[in-house]
This record gives sequence, C-alpha cells and structure tokens, in this order.
Amino acid sequence: MKPIIIKESRIPELLSIVIKVGAITLWPFVFIRRGMKSSERLIRHESIHIHQYTELLVIGFFLVYVWDWLHGLIKYRSGSTAYMQIRMEQEAYENESDEDYLENRKHYAWRKYKV
Repeated sequence: MKPIIIKESRIPELLSIVIKVGAITLWPFVFIRRGMKSSERLIRHESIHIHQYTELLVIGFFLVYVWDWLHGLIKYRSGSTAYMQIRMEQEAYENESDEDYLENRKHYAWRKYKV
C-alpha cells in the first residue's frame, strides 16, 4: 500500500514532544512538517512504517511501538535513545536508503531487531 502524503502539515510539530519530528506516519497518512522537503529517502522510511502498520493491523503497531519506547526509556533513561531503539525505527532507518527494500522486504522484518 502506498501512503497518502500530506505536505506542509502541523501534525509533526504538534507531536514533537520527545524529539523533533520531521514526518510522522499515522496509517494510511504520512504527515510532513511545514518547510521540510519530502525526499525519496524520507518517503521510503515512512512507507516502511506503512507496511509495519498493515502487518500489525494498525493497533498492533501502536502497541509494539509504545512498548518498545517505554522499554527503551527505562533501559536507557533517554527519550531520544529509546526512540532510536524502537524495532520499527531500526528497520526503517537501516533500510531507508535501499531503493529496492520495499519490493524485497520480508513480512515482519522488524522482528529481527532488538530493543
């Protein structure tokens, strides 16, 4: 599934509580911060999240995402470090530069990452 991209959105600004958010995926939408360019790399990163949302039927994505962040927050005592240790983010950041990743991605690929 391809995301519905909303550019020049205030939503990323409003959700920049722990770290500065440039874009955010809230299935099936990708909201891109006002004044931010939407590069292929950024869209690919957020599209990886779309696949994760779909696999986990949306609510499962939120549950795993929040669980990983809370676990990381307790373990690392840093919101930004906890964010980078979320399995969904690890997969997206590691593969955002690979132009063929989405075509070759295995289902539930995020499970190979550790919090």
